[in-house]
This record gives sequence, structure tokens and C-alpha cells, in this order.
Amino acid sequence: MRTIYKILLALILTAPSLIGWAGGEVVNIRVMAPSEVIQGDRFRVSYEVNTADIDDFKVGSFEGLVELYGPSRSQSSNISIVNGRTTSSSSVTFTYTLTTDQAGTFHIPAATVVVDGKAVKSSSPKITVLPGGSASGGQGGSQAHGQNPAQSHSQQADRMRTQDSGDRITSKDIFIAVTASKKRVFEQEAVLLTYKLYTLVNVSEMSGKMPELDGFHVQEINRQRQPELKMEHYNGRNYGTVVWSQYVVFPQQTGELKIPEIKFEAVVVQQNRNIDPFDAFFRGASMLTEVKKVVMAPAVVLHVDPLPTPKPANFSGAVGKFTVASSLTPQQLKANDATTLRLTVSGTGNMKLMNAPEVQWPKDFERYDPKSEDQTKIGASGSSGSMVFDYIAVPRHQGKFELPSVEFCYFDPDAREYKTVSSDAYTIEVEKGKGGNSVASQNYTKEEIEMLNSDIRYIKTGKADFINADEASLLGTSRIWALYVAALGIFLVLVVAFRRFVSAQADVAGRRGRKANKAATKRLKTARKLMHSGDANSFYDETARALWGYVSDRLNMAVSELTRDNVREKLAERGATAELTDRFIGALDECEFARYAPGDAAQTMDKVYSAAEEVINQMEGELKKK
Repeated sequence: MRTIYKILLALILTAPSLIGWAGGEVVNIRVMAPSEVIQGDRFRVSYEVNTADIDDFKVGSFEGLVELYGPSRSQSSNISIVNGRTTSSSSVTFTYTLTTDQAGTFHIPAATVVVDGKAVKSSSPKITVLPGGSASGGQGGSQAHGQNPAQSHSQQADRMRTQDSGDRITSKDIFIAVTASKKRVFEQEAVLLTYKLYTLVNVSEMSGKMPELDGFHVQEINRQRQPELKMEHYNGRNYGTVVWSQYVVFPQQTGELKIPEIKFEAVVVQQNRNIDPFDAFFRGASMLTEVKKVVMAPAVVLHVDPLPTPKPANFSGAVGKFTVASSLTPQQLKANDATTLRLTVSGTGNMKLMNAPEVQWPKDFERYDPKSEDQTKIGASGSSGSMVFDYIAVPRHQGKFELPSVEFCYFDPDAREYKTVSSDAYTIEVEKGKGGNSVASQNYTKEEIEMLNSDIRYIKTGKADFINADEASLLGTSRIWALYVAALGIFLVLVVAFRRFVSAQADVAGRRGRKANKAATKRLKTARKLMHSGDANSFYDETARALWGYVSDRLNMAVSELTRDNVREKLAERGATAELTDRFIGALDECEFARYAPGDAAQTMDKVYSAAEEVINQMEGELKKK
């Protein structure tokens, strides 16, 4: 009977490994070791194999490290039954206790096991041994988190000392170091700023934010992971370090630009030894106290060089490295149908600050403002990813048209030169559409195109109904002569009205100018609704369209042809003052940059809206007087 019990017990113990091999489980070895240790301290290195069916285990030599004990072997098995399905797992762990009297970087040797006649080898991670520092033992900081039984970051954090209540916290106990990826850059070139915390004391909380900067466009790198404490030897001490925040800044001006000091507030945990431990235990009093400490991150000075001159005429304002891809859908269509050119600008640089590429459509194509889609993310080298631009155009005549390649000019700061990349060229075949040909393109706005299509209707065709002359009983009577006279008068009135109408329709520029304020007011109302709903991106897009659309209508120019320079020139010709022109350009810049500025989003949108509304009203009043 005892023999049967022994056989059953052996089957139960070996079942996990048998089930695992039946499922074709892949054998692997996980190495668990701390990333940093202190010279002279003991630490553990463990090799965990995800199966217990091992024929042999070997490990290389621990060069530079001293074996104190090992290997100790431990084994675990687990069987679970869920919804009638049985799953199992087993593992075996080999652990070594080590130390070292040398500082430096060492390799943990790889381990090899033989399973079912096949050899499986582990990785060989690195371990950094820091020189013995002056930081004493204490409680671990709240930023650290344990990872494995060999030795985790929480054990490293235990080296952060918990001071006695009332001890002075000096700038050598806790400080922040700032590093810039580059100190000398070109205008619009991305610079990564890293704020790294060094501490010998127990820090439970810390807060601080980059202030608004003049002359910079700032984007913060979103650090989704919990900051991880690491040990680092600095100035003869072993500090707990963590990268607290990172920002990518794009200088908008040239010369010596200063990024000011940043004020951080840290909460340091100290030991209150004036409280009796028994009193604290039975009455619930805390033996720890929190002290606020102001930590100032030093200022950083950047030398910003201007972009080389002369700048190419088609320079997009992009600084970095970019490529362009394109697609045209459809290439074969009928007159009055729409086609879409999609340009995808990919790369790394100031993606959010560059201008949309200019497309030279054929003359007989109605053009619409491009729509952009932001597919970028912020990283150490700036915005990376893609900006997608969709250009919609409508051909009004049949024929075969050539769409030339679109050139995108950018500045490469590494090569220190301007570069141009081009999209593909396309041939567009337009067949005759329904209703004949429409009016040729004259850079009308979308609203004007819809108005022109409703002004003059096509002549109605079909079978005419005729009246027999013998049935006209009123012919030759006084009543019919009165009708003739009335019809003639109505005809003359209609002729005069029609001539005035034709003259007004011919004055496209004057009509656009008269409706400029009305169209801008309508767009600003839409922007105000978006502001109240909290849709910041759509609000800034609609406000920018209101500003550019107003000056486009007032100056009788297509939006695609407008630049800040020719807007200044045309407004000066129309009699606008330099101060008003500067305010208008300032409102455009504020609208474009405000969406990326830190701070209260609602307050920023209200400020942008007020500036746009005020400058449009002032410009409308001044231009009407000229």
C-alpha cells in the first residue's frame, strides 16, 4: 500500500512539468540582479528557469565579483483549474550571494541549463558597482519600487537617509542638475532640457513647472511611467537620482537666450525622535515629520545662430530632417468633381511650426484651403512623426492637366544647409461633366463659388407649348395694348436692374471686400462656440481662418498666396498704419503659438479671441475710411 502512495505522490509532483512539456512550453532563464550596488555591500543574483525538469545547471565565472554563498536552489509549482481547464507551471531558481571590493561595471555571467537534451543559455546583464559614499542607511524614498528578490531599487533607496527632525537640509543633500542636449543651435532647432534630481535624503513629493518663456516654443515630454530611482556616484557621494522632467524647446529668436531658474518644492521626510515609540504605537502618533525644501534648478544659456541667408524663396520654416510622400485621388474624374492631393511630411524637427507646402494647381481648378492632420509625438530630438496635408481642388473644364511636383524646402542643422525634397508629379484627366463647363477659377472663396452657382441658371430645355392665333380673343383690344405698355415698362426696369446687377457681379474684388467683415464675424462666432465647448485645437484653427480669411477678402488675394511679408506690403498700400499691421500680425502669431503654450487653456483661448476680434474691428474701421 505504501508503494502505491509513493507512486501517486510522484505523479502529482511531476504532473506540472509533464503538462508544460505537452503544451510545448519554451524554456527560458530569467536573470534577476540589481542594476547598481555599493562597493563592499552584499547582494544577490538569481537565475530562474521556467521548468523544474532540469538535467544540468552551469554558470560562468563571476569576474570582479566575490562569491560568498551559492548556489541555493528553490523550486515552485502551481496548478490552476479555471472553467474546467487545467493549467500548470513550475520553476526552479538558483541564487548566489556576492560582494565586491572594486568599483566599476561588471558582467553577470550567463547560466546554462540542459533540458531534454537541449542546452538553454541566459543573458549576461551588466551591474554597476559604485564607490563607497557618505550616504547612510535609512528609510526608502517613495519614488522607488521593488522588482525582484535579488535586490531591487527599493533596497537601493534604503540608502537614502532619514534625517532627525530639525536637521538642516543643505544644497549638497538635495539638488537638481540641468543638462541641455546642445548649447549652440540654430533658430527653430530643437534642444532637449533634462532636469535630474540628486538626493541623499528621503523625498516623498516634489513639484515644479517650467514658466512661460519669451523667445521659445516649449513642449514638455510626457513621462507616463513612474520616475525610477537609481544610484549614481557624484562628488564622492552615492546619490539617489531620477530624471524628474524633460522639455523640448525651439528658440524663436537669435542671440544669447536664457532659460531662467525653475523653483521646485520638495517634501523631505524626517525622523521625530522626541516622540516615544510606545506612545506613537498606542496613540497612533507618527514618528515621521515632513519638511518642505525649496530646490532651485539653475538657469541655462543657449547661443542661437540665425539661419543662413539668403533663405530660399520656397523655405517652409521647417528645421530638422524630413521626407515627403504624396497621393492623388482620383486622377481621372469629370468636370466639377473634386480631387484630393495628400502630402505627408515625415521626419523630426519643428513639425508643429512649419508652413504647409504650396501646391501649383492648373488655372482652371477651384482651390480650397488645405486641411492638416497632426500625427506627431514629442521626443528628445523634437517633434517626430508626420504632418498630413489634404488639398482639395475642383476642375471646371475637361482636358488633360499636369500637376507639377510639390517642393518642400527645409533647413538641415547637421548639414548646415537648406535641402529640398519633392513629391511626385501627376497627370489629371478630366472628362466633360454634367451641365457643361462652369466659370473658370479666379481664386474665389468657397462661399462665393456657391453663390455664383446659384446666380445664373441654365436655360430650361424641352418641348414648347404653342397657342393657336385664332384663339387669341383679346388681340387688338385696349386691354391687350395696356398689357403691352405695362410689359414694356417692366422690361425697361428689369434691363436697368440687370445692368446694375451685372456690374456688381463683375466687381468681384469689391464684393469680396464688402463681405470680408461679415465672413470674419461668422467665423469668430463659430470660434467662440468652440471656446465654450473646450475644443482648443478647433478653436485655434477657426480663429486663424477668420484672420487669414478677412485679410484675403480685403486684399482680394487667395489665402494660399498670403505671407506675413506681402500682407504688410499690401496693407501699407491700402493705407493701414504700421502699428495696426503689427497688431494684426501679432494676433496671427499669438493664435498659432498659444495652442502649445502652457497655462490655463480657457484663459489663453479668451485672450486670443479678444485680440482677434479687436484687431479685425479696428482694421475694418480704418480701411473703410481710406
